[in-house]
Amino acid sequence: MTEHKSEFISALVDRGYLYQATDLEGLDAAAHQGPITGYIGFDCTATSLHVGSLVQIMMLRRLQQAGHKPVILLGGATTKVGDPSGKDTSRPLLTPEVIAENKAGILKPFEKLLTIGDGPTDALVVDNDDWLGSYGYLDFLREYGRHFTINRMMTFDSVKLRLEREQPLTFLEFNYMLLQAVDFLELNRRHKLTLQMGGADQWGNIINGVELCRRVDGTQVHGFTTPLITTASGAKMGKTADGAIWLNEDRLSAYDYWQFWRNSEDGDVGRFLRLFTDLPLDEIARLEALEGAEINAAKTVLANEATALLHGREAAERAEQTAKETFAGGGAGSELPTLEVTQAQLSAGEIMLGDALVSTGLAGSKGEVKRKAKENAVKVNGEAVSDPNLILNPDLLEDGLIRLSVGKKHHALVKVTG
Repeated sequence: MTEHKSEFISALVDRGYLYQATDLEGLDAAAHQGPITGYIGFDCTATSLHVGSLVQIMMLRRLQQAGHKPVILLGGATTKVGDPSGKDTSRPLLTPEVIAENKAGILKPFEKLLTIGDGPTDALVVDNDDWLGSYGYLDFLREYGRHFTINRMMTFDSVKLRLEREQPLTFLEFNYMLLQAVDFLELNRRHKLTLQMGGADQWGNIINGVELCRRVDGTQVHGFTTPLITTASGAKMGKTADGAIWLNEDRLSAYDYWQFWRNSEDGDVGRFLRLFTDLPLDEIARLEALEGAEINAAKTVLANEATALLHGREAAERAEQTAKETFAGGGAGSELPTLEVTQAQLSAGEIMLGDALVSTGLAGSKGEVKRKAKENAVKVNGEAVSDPNLILNPDLLEDGLIRLSVGKKHHALVKVTG
């Protein structure tokens, strides 16, 4: 293993974050000499980021842990264009009102995983609409368009792959890489920022920013990308049959988040512990070496540590206890999604199984309930139910509860409150 001078680069390399870097040795030397400032950009395309973005947030956390300053760049301006990287189709155009709402939502996990404030190593939140929004079109083209050639832009994956698949690439999207490059230049000027990080699909955009800083201001800056995070079976990280694994608790409960990590594949446990927890590397090596049924203990540690970082230690402990109660104690864990009803509603036949499953989040629609019921995946009190229109009634109550399940891992409760 190559010895690195700085704590920051050592952590990134040893924990598996490195895919490509413009000058790893130079970046290592700079981080060793004194505090550096680095950023990652996040466009505001939804009210929450999902777990696929977590590796980027964790890189900012590693930067801060090593005594450097992270910058969270929110793409108030670039969201209006849409990043074509890794996409076969154009992203939907969002209104300023929707972008503002999304911006507020995606900041929530950063508040848990980083210290944000005015201190020398506190994370800084900025919005690229502050500078990109003020440019006139002709001024922007004259100032920066001359530094980019169409020949070079056509070689980057975000453009090349779309064209190879014979999918349209709008001129609006074609401009995205120019905007991101100018972000790097502006941040370097405003905050002496010398590092941009991102996923592997951002390499071309990052290179453009590095070169623009050199051409316009003669400044040396650095780029660093992570590998595409996939599971041991090759699936994209965070994409499950039940939908995205959101980071905000109003989109996904702490219990379901815990379950996502607990259900990791055996071959992913060590890698995910290095990337997504703060456990020491020697402890991770011990857990990674467990075999057979013992690997489940390592998965529980992964679930607890990852959940504690985002939702707090108490939430992680409650989730673990709920899982034990659910799978070993009859499926009535206290953290399960719960639909509260009255005895009168049950007696009057007002609660339909399909509605209860949708309300508790076990199904996204009544159509999904119907499909799951045909597959014998829907259970009431542990018994398979084929009729999604079943009316829940008082006879189904066990200790004041009706237990609902979809598949082996998703459970909810109907609880009588009066």
